[in-house]
Amino acid sequence: MQMMTRDVLLEMDQEEEEDDDGDIGLDNLEQTAVSNFGVLESQPDFRTPEFEEFNGKPDSLFFNDGQRRIDFVLVYEDESRKETNKKGSNEKQRRKRRAYESNLICDGLHLEATRSILDDKLVFVKVHAPWEVLCTYAELMHIKLPLKPNDLKTRSSAFDNFSWFTKVLQVDESIIKPEQEFFTAPFEKNRMNDFYIQDRDTFFNPATRSRIVYFILSRIMYQVRDNVKKFGINKLVSSGIYKAAFPLHDCNFSHKSEDLSCPSERYLLYREWAHPRSIYKKQPLDLIRKYYGEKIGIYFAWLGYYTQMLLLAAVVGVACFLYGYFNQNNCTWSKEVCHPDIGGKIIMCPQCDQHCSFWNLNITCESSKKLCIFDSFGTLVFAVFMGIWVTLFLEFWKRRQAELEYEWDTVELQQEEQPRPEYEAQCTHVVINEITQEQERVPFTTWGKCVRITLCASAVLFWILLIIASVIGIIVYRLSVFIVFSTKLPETLNGTDSIQKYLTPQTATSITASLISFVIIMILNIIYEKVAIMITNFELPRTQTDYENSLTMKMFLFQFVNYYSSCFYIAFFKGKFVGYPGDPVYWLGKYRNEECDPGGCLLELTTQLTIIMGGKAIWNNIQEVLLPWVKNLIGRCRTVSRTEKITPRWEQDYHLQLMGKLGLFYEYLEMIIQFGFVTLFVASFPLAPLLALVNNILEIRVDAWKMTTQYRRMVPEKAQDIGAWQPIMQGIAILAVVTNVP
Repeated sequence: MQMMTRDVLLEMDQEEEEDDDGDIGLDNLEQTAVSNFGVLESQPDFRTPEFEEFNGKPDSLFFNDGQRRIDFVLVYEDESRKETNKKGSNEKQRRKRRAYESNLICDGLHLEATRSILDDKLVFVKVHAPWEVLCTYAELMHIKLPLKPNDLKTRSSAFDNFSWFTKVLQVDESIIKPEQEFFTAPFEKNRMNDFYIQDRDTFFNPATRSRIVYFILSRIMYQVRDNVKKFGINKLVSSGIYKAAFPLHDCNFSHKSEDLSCPSERYLLYREWAHPRSIYKKQPLDLIRKYYGEKIGIYFAWLGYYTQMLLLAAVVGVACFLYGYFNQNNCTWSKEVCHPDIGGKIIMCPQCDQHCSFWNLNITCESSKKLCIFDSFGTLVFAVFMGIWVTLFLEFWKRRQAELEYEWDTVELQQEEQPRPEYEAQCTHVVINEITQEQERVPFTTWGKCVRITLCASAVLFWILLIIASVIGIIVYRLSVFIVFSTKLPETLNGTDSIQKYLTPQTATSITASLISFVIIMILNIIYEKVAIMITNFELPRTQTDYENSLTMKMFLFQFVNYYSSCFYIAFFKGKFVGYPGDPVYWLGKYRNEECDPGGCLLELTTQLTIIMGGKAIWNNIQEVLLPWVKNLIGRCRTVSRTEKITPRWEQDYHLQLMGKLGLFYEYLEMIIQFGFVTLFVASFPLAPLLALVNNILEIRVDAWKMTTQYRRMVPEKAQDIGAWQPIMQGIAILAVVTNVP
C-alpha cells in the first residue's frame, strides 16, 4: 500500500550557512506530501495549535472538549519568555517547531497547546490521532487487531489439581481481570467490517494508539536543505527544540482515576506488582504487556522465569556449602598443614627475590581451612549439577518463550517491522534488489557497507585490547605490591598474631587488587557505553531489532572481557607458570610471576567474585533506584514551594525521569552478567546462586517500582523474544560446562 503523508519542508537559501549560523525565513516554506515512494506537491498550510487553558481536571487524559484522547505529549520552552533570549537561535528553533507542528496537523493529527501551571515558559502540546489516521497507519504498520473472540476450549492440565497450593501466589482475578482472547489479523481498511469493532474509542487500546502516534512523530519532516531531509521527534528533542516527548500514564499510581473512562491500569500494577507487599506473588504479565508493551513484558517474563530456576540452584548450592563448612575440620589437607609436626616443619621457598624470607607451611593454616569449605566433594557435585541446570534452564525457557509468542500473538512479528527513521533518512543510493529485481533505496553501496563494518570491528577490537591492557596493569600491580606487603605487613602487624594469621601478604594483595579492578571496570563501562552507541549509529542498522542486536553484541563482548578477564586470569593462569625453585619465571623480564597459596587460587577467586558481584549490585541499585528517587523528590519539593495549584496529568508525568530507549537494554545486560558469574565460576562460590536469587527477587520489584512510579511511560514496543540475549546465554552455557569441568 502506498501511504502518503503531508509534510512541511523548510528550504534554506543556498548561500546560508548551517543551522547555527543563519535564519530560516518563512518565505521559503513550501508544502509537500511525502511517502516512502515519492514526493508530491500541495498547497501551503501553516496551521499551528491554539493555546487552551487547563480545565482543572488533574487526571484527565483528554483534550478540553473531553472527547479526544491524548495519545502523546510534546513539551517545549517558549522562546519569547526566556530570560536570556538569543534572537537568531531561538527564532530558528521556533520556526522549525512551527513547521513540524504544521506538518503534524497536515498529516491528520489534532494538536492542543496548554501552558504550564508551574512554569509559564513551558508549553505542553497534546497530540490526538483521530480514527482515520489510526486506521491508515495500522494498515501501514501491519498491526494485528481482533477479528472475533477466541472460542476454542483450553485443555486442562494435570497440574490444575494442585492449583489450591499455589493460589496464594496468584494474582487476584477479581482485581486484575483476565484479558479476553481474540483471533487476530493484520488490519486492512478495505476489510474493516471483518474486524471486531464494537466501539471505535476502545478498538485501538492506549498502547497501540501511542505506538502509532510515535511512528508518525518519528517520520514527520521539519526541514530539507541541500536534498538532506531532517525529520523525527528524536532529533528535535536531542537538539533542544522540544524538551520532551512521551505518552501519558493513565492515572496516579497511588489512587484510582476519578475519570471512569480511564482504566487505572497503572494503579493496579503498583498495587499488585510493584508494591512490597506483593513480593511473593506472581507477576501479572498480561497486564504488564498490555500497559507497557510486549518488549517490557517479555523482559519481566524472562527475569521471573530465571529467578524461579535459581531457587533450585540456590538450594543445592547452600547444601554443598554447608557440607564443606561442617566438614572443614575433617579435611586431610587442612589437618596436615595445621599440624605442627607436619606443616610446621615444612619450609617453603621465598615468594620474591629480595625482601621475602623462607616461611613455614603452617602459617597458611587458616586459609587452608577456608579453602576446604569451597574445595570439597560438595563442590564436585555442585559443578556437575550446574552444568545440567544451565542446559535445562535454556531449554525450558525456549518452551516458555514459544508459549508467550503464541499467547501474545507475536509469531510473525519480524515480517511487520518497519525500517528505522535514521536508516530511511540516509537512503540515497538506488540499487536492484536481487530477489525482487526491483529498484530500492539503500543508505550505502556494498563497498561502503564493507568499509563501515571494518571500521566498526576495528574500533571494538581496540577497546577490547584496552581492557586487556588494564588487566595487565592490575597484574603488574599485584607483582609490585606483593613485595611491599611481604616486607611491611609483618612489621606493621608485629605482635598481633590473631590478625596476622588472617591478613597475609597474599590476602592483602588480592583484596586491594580486586577493589582497584572493580573501580577500573566501572570507569571503562561508562566510557565504552557511549563508544558502543556511536559505533552502532555509524553502522546504521536497518530496523530497531537489528540496531538493538548489534548494540547488544558489542556491549556484551566488552562487558564479558571487562568483568571476567581478571577472574579468568586467577582461575586458569595465575600460578601456572612460576617455574621451580632456583629457576623462577619472570613477567616482563622484571617481575617474578605470582604464585597461588599452597592449596591453589580458589579462595582468591572467591574473594574476587564477592567484591565484583557485591560492588556491582550496590552500584546498580544506587544508579537505578536512589538517583531517580532523589531527583524526583527534589523536583516535587521545588514544585510544592512554587505553588499549591492542581497540576494536570501531563505536567506530573513531565517531572518524572526519562528511562530512555536503551533503559531495558541495561536491565538485560545487568542480569546476563550476573548469569555469567552464577554459571562460569560457580565451583569457587556455591553461594552465588543464593545471592543471585535474593538479588533478583528484589530486582523484579525494584524495576517494577521505578518503572511504575519514578519514570515516564515508555512508548510500547513489540518484541518476539529476548533477541540477541538468547544466543549469548547459550554461549555462556557452553563455556560454563568447560570452566566447571572437575
